[in-house]
Amino acid sequence: MSTGSNKLVIKNIGQILSGKLEAPFMDGNCVVAVDGRITDAGNEKDIDTDQAHTVVDARGVTLSPGLIDSHVHPVIGDYTPRQQQLNWIDSCLHGGVTTMISAGEVHAPGRPKDIVGLKAMAIASQRWYENFRPTGVKVLAGAPIIEEGMEEHDFKELAEAGVTLLGEVGLGSVKAGETAARMVKWARKYGIQSTIHTGGPSIPGSGLIDKDVVLEADADIIGHINGGHTALPDEQITCLCESCSRGIEIVHNGNERAGLLAMRTAFELNQAERVILGTDAPAGSGVQPLGILRMIALLSSLGDIPAEIAFCFATGNTARMRDLDSGLIEIGKSADFVLIDTAQHAPGKNMLDSIHQGNLPGVGMTIIDGLVRTGRSRNTPPADRIPEVMQL
Repeated sequence: MSTGSNKLVIKNIGQILSGKLEAPFMDGNCVVAVDGRITDAGNEKDIDTDQAHTVVDARGVTLSPGLIDSHVHPVIGDYTPRQQQLNWIDSCLHGGVTTMISAGEVHAPGRPKDIVGLKAMAIASQRWYENFRPTGVKVLAGAPIIEEGMEEHDFKELAEAGVTLLGEVGLGSVKAGETAARMVKWARKYGIQSTIHTGGPSIPGSGLIDKDVVLEADADIIGHINGGHTALPDEQITCLCESCSRGIEIVHNGNERAGLLAMRTAFELNQAERVILGTDAPAGSGVQPLGILRMIALLSSLGDIPAEIAFCFATGNTARMRDLDSGLIEIGKSADFVLIDTAQHAPGKNMLDSIHQGNLPGVGMTIIDGLVRTGRSRNTPPADRIPEVMQL
């Protein structure tokens, strides 16, 4: 280990959730990270744990990759004018979320809709969340809402400036499938990933985006396929799942029954790897610090799937679809973790069984880039066991 390296050792882990749909559990009881990257994972007796700067005794709890919220609407810093709320991102960290992905900074008062202005805002948004990470949370932002009149060179300029995301197609003036498809292709050409609004209008100025527009636009992510808030008819949801291979995003601030329908359809198609999770917060229904955990519990319990599979929707599935360096317990990936256990007095023979019964777990610690960010969550129910940082 080179001088100045920051080595983290997490030992006495009860079980490791890998984030991988094909193998959701990983053998072992120890994970090691150096300078914010995973360097080893397995059994402590087989791993070099010497010269650690930080040792965490997991005390038998479960380690998962940090949760990823695939659909948020940040504005600036850790403040949202949508609900006049401070520190909402920090609150979500207490719900296990270590990475957030913007679907557009649409709630900014006076959001510019001219092409020069929207590009400037997107670049600024990307920069300020790159430079400021609330409590260490990774916010991938700078997602412009596309408007009529944009040309290919606009997308090229955005990409060259560091923008990698489009805000929800359909929240601006571009609502026709043909126009949206042309702009989505330009974005894809320059490495910008796209998400499309799906369902009824969510804010003034947005409108209905039905299956025909979604299919023609061919965005990379079918944003809130269960509506944000208003879902499409069932037959349109199943048609979207069956007629393309794009990401199936299910959000907290949508229609829960429609979300279950989309998930079940994905399994029927043997395409569960397409399912990813978001909150679509901040929104009219507020901010949900436990939104991703609630979606995991809802889909597992009412959808009757193992909880460890539902965790993959919020970790590895999203990481792979979004090409992130987190969300998976793999050597070289970011050392972003959440340590969780059964909530005190919750039913179930273990933590995953308790979630399968619809209960939330307790978050005992979050770690981002190999640094401990929070201890016992102030938002989840208290966990039975709490990891602790050992004195060296």
